[in-house]
Formats: sequence, C-alpha cells, structure tokens
Amino acid sequence: MDAPYHTCTVQQPRATLGRIHILLHFSAILGLLYYRIKHLLHGDVPIISWGLITFAELIFTLIWLVTQSFRWRPVARSIRPENLPAETELPGVDVFICTADPTKEPVVEVMNTVLSAMSLDYPPEKLAVYLSDDGGAAVTLYAVKEACGFAKVWVPFVRKYGIKTICPDAFFSSFGDDERLMAMGRNEFKNEEENIKAAYEVLKKNVEKANSVEGPVRMDRPPYTEVIHDNKESKFPLLVYMSRERRPSRPHRFKAGALNALLRVSGVMSNAPYMLVLDCDMYCNDPSSAKQAMCFHLDQNISTTLSYVQFPQTFYNVSKNDIYDAQSRSAYKNKYQGMDGVGGTICAGTGYYLKKEALYGSPINQHDMTSLFLKAQSQYKWESLLYQSEESLQEAEQKFGASRKFINSVNSLNDPKIGKEILCDEIIDEAKTLASCTYEENTSWGKEIGYSYNSLLESSYTGYLLHSKGWKSVYLYPKRPCFLGCSTIDMKDALVQLMKWASGLVQVGFSKYSPLTYGFMSRMPLVQNMCYAYFMFSHFLSIPCFLYGIVPPLCFLIGTPVFPKVTSPWFALFTTIFLSSLAEHLYEVLSSGGNLRTWWNEQRIWIIKTVTACLFGCLDVLMKWLGVAKANFRLTNKAIDEEKLRKYEKGKFDFQGAKLFMVPLTFLVVFNVVCFIFGMKRLVSERNFEEIFGQGFLSFYCLVLSYPILEGLVSKKDK
Repeated sequence: MDAPYHTCTVQQPRATLGRIHILLHFSAILGLLYYRIKHLLHGDVPIISWGLITFAELIFTLIWLVTQSFRWRPVARSIRPENLPAETELPGVDVFICTADPTKEPVVEVMNTVLSAMSLDYPPEKLAVYLSDDGGAAVTLYAVKEACGFAKVWVPFVRKYGIKTICPDAFFSSFGDDERLMAMGRNEFKNEEENIKAAYEVLKKNVEKANSVEGPVRMDRPPYTEVIHDNKESKFPLLVYMSRERRPSRPHRFKAGALNALLRVSGVMSNAPYMLVLDCDMYCNDPSSAKQAMCFHLDQNISTTLSYVQFPQTFYNVSKNDIYDAQSRSAYKNKYQGMDGVGGTICAGTGYYLKKEALYGSPINQHDMTSLFLKAQSQYKWESLLYQSEESLQEAEQKFGASRKFINSVNSLNDPKIGKEILCDEIIDEAKTLASCTYEENTSWGKEIGYSYNSLLESSYTGYLLHSKGWKSVYLYPKRPCFLGCSTIDMKDALVQLMKWASGLVQVGFSKYSPLTYGFMSRMPLVQNMCYAYFMFSHFLSIPCFLYGIVPPLCFLIGTPVFPKVTSPWFALFTTIFLSSLAEHLYEVLSSGGNLRTWWNEQRIWIIKTVTACLFGCLDVLMKWLGVAKANFRLTNKAIDEEKLRKYEKGKFDFQGAKLFMVPLTFLVVFNVVCFIFGMKRLVSERNFEEIFGQGFLSFYCLVLSYPILEGLVSKKDK
C-alpha cells in the first residue's frame, strides 16, 4: 500500500460543542418565537412595533440556522509531501496572475508576485507563469521584461540557499531577517545577497521611473501576447505576457474574461493540467505550495472528483489591533474549515490550485461533454480522439471555439506522452486569436465552459457551480502562510470591497442558480448548500439590524415595552439567547488563536459593515434589477497611503472618503443617542424600570459598539 499524501481529521471537540450549542440555542430561539407570535395573535401588544421586531427576529433565526452548517463537521488537514512521487512524475502547473490598472495596483508589487511564482520549488520545465494585463499598459510589459532579467539571478539564488521568503521585496525587508541571519554563515552568501539586492534596487528604480511617465489605461486595443522567456532551453520557468483585446463595443467580462483567455492561451503553450490563480498583490510566501497542493490532487482516492485546493488569504500588513477585521478570522479559521468537512469550501478567488478539466465538465456524468472526451477504463483521464466526422468537429467548436489547436490541447490535457508545443510564431499568432474579443462568440465560454460570466465574483460563483456538478474541493491551512497579500487599511476600501462581494453574492442568490432552488436540486450535499446559502443571503442581516437599531430605541423613548419584564421568566430566555450568541463567538475567537480584543473588534466591525456595505450591496442588486444601475467592476485600491497606515496601526478608524457609506450608520447612531438620553429621562421620572430595561440596555450596548462613529462625529465637529 502506498504511503498517504495527506490526512484529514475531524475537529471533534469543536464539532461536539457546536452540535450541543445548536440544540440548546435553537430550543431557546423557538421559545422566543413562541413568545412573540403568541402575544401578536392575542393582540395584547403594540402590533406595529412587535410585528417589526418579530420580523427581524425571524430573519435572524433563518440566517442563524444556515450558519450552523459551518459548525457541523469542521476538519483539519495535514500533508506529507515527502511521500509524493519523483519530480519527473509531477504534473505541470500554470500560474495565472491578473492585473488591470497600474495606478491602483503598483507595478513593482505585481512584479514581486511574478518573481515569487517563478521561484516556486517545482520542476522549472513543468512550471509556467502567465501575466494577464487588462490595462494594456506599456509599463507592465516593460516591467515584466525587467523582472525576467532579475529572475535569472534571483531564482538560482533562492534555490541554492533554500530560501522560503521567495518574494524579493519581502526577503529584503524585516520579513526576511531570520532567513538572512541563518544563511549568513554559509560561504559566499553575503556577497551574493548584496549583489542581488543591488540588482533588485535597479529593477525597482527602472520600473518606478517608467511608471511615472505611463499614460492612461488603453480601453481600445488589439490582443497582444509575448513569450518573455521560453523554458525549452534553460532550467527556468516559462514566462508569458498577455493583454487580451479590448473594444468599447464588446463585452469585457472583467477578471472572468481574463482567466478564460489565460486558459486558452496556456492551452496552446504549456498546457499544464493544473493551474494556480493569484491576485497581483498576493505573492507566494512558501515555495512548497505547489507540492502541498499535489498531495491532494495526486491522491487517487479523491483526485477523480477534486476540483481545487484552496489556501487561506493571509495578509502581511494586518496590525495587532485589527480594527477592520482585515484578517477575516471567522472565514479562514472557522467557516472554511467547517465547509471543507461537508464537501468543500468556497473558492476565495486567489491562492487556489485548480484542475483545468473541472472547468470543462462534470466529474461524474460525462454525457454533457462532447464525443472528444472518453473515460479510460476505471481512471478519470482525457484521451485524444481523431476527428472521424465533420459533426464531431462542429460539436467541439460550438463549445470551445474554432481553434483546433486549443481543442487538441483539451484532449491531451492529462496525457504525459504529448509534449508541449514549440513556441513558434504560429503559436503566438494562435494565442492572439484566442485572446481576441470575438473568439468566444457563439461558444460555451462563460456558460458551460471556463469561468462563469453570470457574476462579478467569478471564482466564488464558478466554485459554487463546480460543487453543484459534483466536484469537491479541500482547504489547507498550513502553519506557514503559502500566500501573503496586502489588505485594506481604511474604512472606505474595506466597505467598497465588501459591497462588491455582497452585491455579487446576493445577485446569485436571487438568480435561477440560487441555493434555494438550483443548489438544492444539484449534486451538492445539503449542508454544503446551506453554507452557500449563508454566503449569499447573510447580507440581508442589514434589514433586522436596521430594525433593531430603530424600533427598540424608539420604544424606549416613548415608554413602550417590546421585551419582557425583568422579573418575567421570559426575560431570562432573551438574556440566555443574547449571552449564548456572545459566548459562541468568544469561544470561536479564543479557539482559533484570538483574544478578547479580537472578539470585541469583530463585534464592533460586524455591526458597522452590516448596516453599511451589506445594506448598499443589497440595494445595488435592487437597482440593477430595476435597470437603474448596471454591473460595474470596482477595483480595490492596492496602493499604500502612509497616513492611512499610521492611523490603522494606532487603531484609529479612518472614515475619509466613506461619507456615503456612513449615512445609514450615522443616522442610527444619532437616533440612538437622542432616544437613549430622553428615554433615560423618562425612565427616571416614571420609574418603569422593569418594563423598559430590555430596550434601554440594547440601546446602550449599540452605542458602546458605535463608539468609533461617535468619536468620528465629535472630532469632525471640532475640526
């Protein structure tokens, strides 16, 4: 029996405690709903205020129910790369890096991502790096050529000394101090390091100089593909620059279109069966990530249905006092592990190794594929099939387009006997055709083939469709982050990013591919489908949060009770639910390496984001549905502002540029302040403490959570 490549362990204490909590907490919620509905039916309470609160609590309950799917079976995975086959037997990997605007995505940072990808600890003849430039910027093409020249000294250097910090900028910063100190004792290291650092400084200077004179992004341009380095002649990865065609009169398809173009271009060049997708600011931090992913992809027990291996997004610029929850602890340390245990986690959009054939069909039923694809014996492999009729060729062209070279590449995707194409002028011309605007017309690209065009969250939505077809995925959280990126450090960028995600996910939730309909009837496990339902509908928590921010404070102001008396047993039920929710969150934070400050920051930013970005994301979908607005890709600014960075590191909220987002939250805060002050005055005069305590306490708790907003309003007034 072959030695295992990986292990999967159910986090039993966490799963057991989670299930016990689900049972107890849900019993309390049922009691709460019984109390509400009973009084509403009897008509002995204010109908409007109680009706609104009951409606809010019903939404809270539904979202809470689907959230429990993450707690049902959390798993932890470990890998054993030492058991992998020899490097000569490893499959090829294509690395896809997408950039769109050199003004928002610093070119030097993009080149660091490219250099880190070229430095992966993987057979260089089986590694190819593709840079897609949707801005068509001359500076990006110039920079990648400069980076290629530097890579010829950088890559041998990191391999010679076994350096793990393979991003040059990180290695020459404080992040690489430990490795440099460890290598100092080795002969010739210091001299080599100084020479390479000098070469890197020249690279940075040249790129920054070119960037300073760069013109605007060209929105009207032909396709362009250039092989920056061919790996046929030297032990060095293939490096390709691609700028797909862009015309104002043609749909652009944003990142999904870029990834599909990369699929086709790589198919006629390197044609690796696996691909790594990276955001341009998410550099490789561990050279062994490809081999870690192969520990799953090469396991015959799971490989037939495994579509991708997802790594967490980890950020190097997150401060200890992470006021914006930039690390997304809840997602990457709790939800993703829980989702992994029930069929596979959502695709995060970066840092995942995907099997290309997953984008071309189903792992179980091949009837929807063309006759070009055959299942070989009991193994899941693609085999070449000679064109025996014009009909079979037309069927293939209807799906994949008119390029026979690309169709042949799909046929031979997993055939190690077929070598790579010689990168001659004919192949370059073919690549340009595959990157043109018109190539996808009347084909299945963006529908049945490749990344889907039905959502701006191309990777998450495509991952959802893969799971619906029966594909699985795994989530690996190694001790050393395999990928590191730059997170948002101010309120505006954080809210813009969340609004984009909310809008994209809600749009899918109300489409024909909703988890409530399409997902429920698909091959996806029910619990996994509930996880997707959470991602797509949890943004509607903005509605009950908004109602809870208005109704109880208003009732506190006018003296109308909406919660039981303090002396009533029902009040103990409400208190239990409140404390149970806080305790559940606190346990998850502490068990995942957080502390009380982490817990408090997450409580606070959750409220802020829910009634701002999530609310605007839902409104954005409504406006698109009404035809008031159209789909628009919002590129997150990756450039670092030193002043914003200082505020973030000091734990001070920066609301600059986020005025529109803050309108609903500012209204709620001011409204709560007024209601609380005059409500307390009424409480003192009427002494109805038992009846009004519930909403008074809730209003006070909301004000404590909203302290940063109050502080921002006061400081703004002072200025």
